[in-house]
Amino acid sequence: MKLLRYGPSGAEKPGVLDSEGRIRDLSAYVADIAGATLSPDGLAALAALPLDSLPIVDPAVRLGPCVTGTGKFICIGLNYSDHAAETGATVPTEPVIFMKATSAIQGPNDPVEIPRNSVKTDWEVELGVVIGKTAKYVSEEDALDHVAGYCVINDLSERAFQLEHQGQWTKGKSADTFGPVGPWLVTKDEVADPQALDMWLEVNGHRYQNGSTRTMVYGVAFVVSYLSCFMSLRPGDIISTGTPPGVGLGQKPPVYLKVGDRMELGIQGLGQQRQICVSC
Repeated sequence: MKLLRYGPSGAEKPGVLDSEGRIRDLSAYVADIAGATLSPDGLAALAALPLDSLPIVDPAVRLGPCVTGTGKFICIGLNYSDHAAETGATVPTEPVIFMKATSAIQGPNDPVEIPRNSVKTDWEVELGVVIGKTAKYVSEEDALDHVAGYCVINDLSERAFQLEHQGQWTKGKSADTFGPVGPWLVTKDEVADPQALDMWLEVNGHRYQNGSTRTMVYGVAFVVSYLSCFMSLRPGDIISTGTPPGVGLGQKPPVYLKVGDRMELGIQGLGQQRQICVSC
């Protein structure tokens, strides 16, 4: 299934994409794409619904973040060896973990604000993993049993805030609008192998990122298991698993986003996002 949320910001309703790409309203059956809805039983109940009988939604409707109730937005840094190389970093001997504020989460096509005093706002297409069942000290073999599905994330970053100021990366990653999520949550039964997905990102029609989850240093199952040893992962939590090469920081000379720039990005089978950069 491709689950989604649609409508005005803060008043989204749950929906699902049917076999013909039409949005169907799920609000008669679930309150939102969150919590117990993401559990194995919750997803099984949705899968059993007669989609053709559900109301069709106007295709021009705004799409919100594909999941809500997110308690933690966890990111993995330098998780592609070729991306680490382009930034001058070494491949870490274990996953680099940092948090992104949940207030950064927004719809996949909502405008992206360039923060005040920003000079180095950058892009990063990433595979998002949404937790469906609480994970605590889970093995790598069992880790994917705790995953509800996958989505596209643009892990936007302000590199000067991230790398040139004192402290941790979080302040360079957490500006409002720096976490577009969606367009939909693709349940894991529709993703045969999360380590075999092509991904790309363009700015103003120029393709900067053209990679694949095949080159991840630490795969999804390992990351879920690893994180669960340090914190419990709960339904609705999002893990952003790292980016392939081609970020603005890695260009020669570096290229950063400015007001009016347009981004398009996507991951094989998971949909696409489109954003325009605006002033804060």
